[in-house]
Amino acid sequence: MKYIIATHNKKKLTELSRILVPLSIEAVTDRDLGITITEVEETGTTFEENAFLKASSACRESGLPAVADDSGLCVDALDGAPGLFSARYAGEGATDEEKIAKLLGALRDVPEQERTARFVSVICCVFPDGKTLYARGECEGVIGFAPQGEGGFGYDPVFMCGEKSFAQMSAEEKDAVSHRGNSLRAFSKTLAAYLQTGE
Repeated sequence: MKYIIATHNKKKLTELSRILVPLSIEAVTDRDLGITITEVEETGTTFEENAFLKASSACRESGLPAVADDSGLCVDALDGAPGLFSARYAGEGATDEEKIAKLLGALRDVPEQERTARFVSVICCVFPDGKTLYARGECEGVIGFAPQGEGGFGYDPVFMCGEKSFAQMSAEEKDAVSHRGNSLRAFSKTLAAYLQTGE
């Protein structure tokens, strides 16, 4: 099965592709197809709405089933921020380091026990016939006081899950516990049921 992945984030694409391979899904990009998918403005008020906006646009423009992920970091001490605005938390075009610096600054006086947070990932798959599937995954953790590890991307170096940050985990370790791993495992069950029954 060939599905288009609706993202231009290379690191997210790598992660999505790695987790989709066991589902017998060939993940392709617009570049693989020789087309350019429109960069959708994320105007939704939920992760579900933003994932749908991206997937429906990619499906319409490619003619293929499209998979999109919308994800973010929700910090309890910041009333759920940065949340939907995780990618733009430090302004458009900000580096991961700048986003992390802003987050740590906002949590400067917050003690460890109050630094609870969760990563959220919502997968949306839109088929050419209009059928839409959703799956949601979360991963609980705490925000560390300084970046740790060289791997991952985004807020991974300060998101502590157990004794390690996401950035200190191997790809296999991260996939086993991450919000995106959880949402894609849920999506695989939903997709398998749909392909079997059409419902």
